[in-house]
Amino acid sequence: QDAGAVDPAKIEMAVAEVEMLTDVFNRLVNSCHAKCIQPDPMKHRYNEGDLLKGESVCIDRCTAKFFEVNKVVGERMQTMGQNAQATGGFGR
Repeated sequence: QDAGAVDPAKIEMAVAEVEMLTDVFNRLVNSCHAKCIQPDPMKHRYNEGDLLKGESVCIDRCTAKFFEVNKVVGERMQTMGQNAQATGGFGR
């Protein structure tokens, strides 16, 4: 194989990883936006162009919680996968 050649499998893995990260980012933004930033219901627009202090604190906490949950779920999924490999199935 040519040393300068691009491995299609590696490209495919990189594209899948970017798509996964994009999905996580979009879910984070949508979740924390809905929770922390509320437009004026009468005008259907934001009162301020900048984040208010309460909104900023809420987003910081929401983001931290989101990544903590993502980490815990990932660790549990990894453990389940390892157990499935060891036992030959996904038992409870």
